[in-house]
Order: sequence, then C-alpha cells, then structure tokens
Amino acid sequence: MGLWATMKTWVVFHILFGYVFVVSGLIVNFFQLCSMVVWPFDRQLYRKINCNLVYLHWCQLAFMAQWWSGSTCDLFASFEDFKYFGKEHSMAIMNHKCDIDWLMTWILCERFRILGGSKIYGKEMLKYVPLIGWAWYFSESIFLKRQWEKDREIIKHDIGKLCDFPKDYWMTILLFPEGTRFTDKKHAASMEVARKKGMPELKHHLLPRTKGFVLSMYGLKGKIPAIYDCTIGFRKDGAPPSFFSILNGKACRSEMYVRRYATKDIPTDTEEECAEWLHQLFREKDELYDGFAKNGHFTGPKHDLPRTPYDLIIWLTWCVILSVPLLHYLMSVFLIGTYLQQVTVIIVCILGAVGIRALIGITETEKGSDYGADKKIS
Repeated sequence: MGLWATMKTWVVFHILFGYVFVVSGLIVNFFQLCSMVVWPFDRQLYRKINCNLVYLHWCQLAFMAQWWSGSTCDLFASFEDFKYFGKEHSMAIMNHKCDIDWLMTWILCERFRILGGSKIYGKEMLKYVPLIGWAWYFSESIFLKRQWEKDREIIKHDIGKLCDFPKDYWMTILLFPEGTRFTDKKHAASMEVARKKGMPELKHHLLPRTKGFVLSMYGLKGKIPAIYDCTIGFRKDGAPPSFFSILNGKACRSEMYVRRYATKDIPTDTEEECAEWLHQLFREKDELYDGFAKNGHFTGPKHDLPRTPYDLIIWLTWCVILSVPLLHYLMSVFLIGTYLQQVTVIIVCILGAVGIRALIGITETEKGSDYGADKKIS
C-alpha cells in the first residue's frame, strides 16, 4: 500500500468529508426550505431550483465514489436502449444486493447528468433524517408507511404529481421491488413462500413485492415513457462493496446491465397481469445475474462513460469555502485558546469520527432491517 493509499484511511480526512457534507447539506436544506415560497406560484421553477440544489449536495457522494476511491460502474446495454439513457423520465427497477448498489447507480446518474432528478421510494421515517432525508422530501421523493391501505393513496397522489416534471430536468424514480437488501435469511424465507405458491424459485433475488409496482404503473403509464430494469453485480477484483471501502479510498468494481421497457408495452389490464410481468422480469434478472456470478462479468455491449469534472469541482469549492474559516478557528484555539477550548475541540473531533463510523455501520447489510425475513410476500 502506497503512502497516498495509506493517507486515505486517516481519520482526519474522514472528519473533513463529514464536516463538509454535513455543513453544505444544512446550507442546501436551508435554501430548499426558502424555495418553498415558489411552489404555489410556479411548480416547475421550484423543481428546477431543487434539482440544482440537491445536486450540489448529492454529487459529493459521487465524488467520493469516483474520485476519492476510484470506484467504477461499467454499463452494459443494447445499443438501441442506450440511445434513450439520460434523455427521458423513467422508473428504474433495481436488485438490492448490498450496501452501496444505490451509490453505483449515482455514479452513472452523475455521468449522464441526471443525478439531481433522482427520486426514491423510501420509508416514511427517512424524510425526518437531516441532510439527505430532508433533501429527498423537498425534491418530492415518495415516502411509504409500509401499511398498504395508506401507501396506496400516497403512491396514487405522489406519482400523479411527479408525472409533469419539466423537460430537460429528467426525473428517475428508483424502486427496489424486493423491498429490502438481500441476505441468506431473507432469501430462505422468500423461497419458502415461492414453494408454497408454486412459483419458480430464484437463486440470487427475493420475490418482488408487486403491489407498489402495479399501482405505480397505473399512475405512470402514458405519462412516463420507460421502465429501466437495472441489474448490478460487484466484481471480485474490487474492494468489498461497503461505504467503509469508499471512505477509506478503496475501489469497488461493479457492473450494471440495463434493459429498457416502454411503459405502453407493460400489461395493466388487470393487477394479476401486471404482477406476473414483474415476476417474469425477476426470473430473467435472476438468469442474468447467474451468468455474472459464474463468469465474473456481464456479456453484451459495454458503454464507456467518462467521468465528468463537475462533482470534483463542486466538492473542492465546498471544501475551500467551509474549511478556511474552520482552519482559522482551529488555529486560534490551539495557539491562543484556553485549555478547556482545546479539550472541547478534541472531544468534538473524536465524537465526529465515531458518529461517522456509527452512521455508516447502520447501513451494513448484516445490520439492516428484518423486513423481508418474514414469510409474507405480496
């Protein structure tokens, strides 16, 4: 390990990343709150403002993945499908294999210049989480209670609002139909359900939960042109796929195979037909991922997308703006400050380092929720 690689593991850099991310995020959240005054008069202008605001914050994670750790996400897709990417509103359906599959998706969104338009289906509690949760709320992500009767109304209402997003501010809704990250325990429970229902078993995925997808399709069809089926895999020649690897500057190597489906071609005459379409899609995803697991890579047309400098420039700008006053303060404390002030700063730094690692630890797959480990799939 070289000197620079070793330095990337130093906690001082991790504290710097955390400081810049938190303070810049609060600044962005403040301006998002201020932008609410625009909503009653010009909804489209509000959305354009917020796409740019959230990009100023979220691109820092893309910077960490691409520039700090050197992680990659190689894109595989047919040439016919590729010509649409980054040029239309869409819903992206993903498998949920590990902690940072969403971050690899953000790498591709950054390279297609559509990161600011990313939306999620998330647990309702997420919108109360400072920084990213608040940003998702102001930028109109969809938050669910995991109570179907209530979620039905939320999806119908929120999908209807999103369908008129402004042109050239391309909106992508990210949906994980499995409902949770893959673990062996959840997979065993899911396949027990498959056997009871007489459904084909999946080797690498959980059975998709179809209700949210079906209801979304009723709202999206005729308004959003495409569904993107995204299957991600992590290569063995990269670092373990976790945010700790990213933070420590270790490159994760991933590949994503994307297939485009026109929403007009997805059956919605009955809920059963639409649900079966999703189940069939996951059987195909399972075969696709099985090939990746056996060969160590996907096959098909590969598209090289160069890194853009925007996320790097924005992070460096935030770093300079926010670090100069911080360094000035720290120098004054340690040169002319009292002993109590110096001890307080040291304690705050220690707590910051511990807090960053604790927050990352929560996202680890083995510490994730038990949602999906039950034996009910709908």
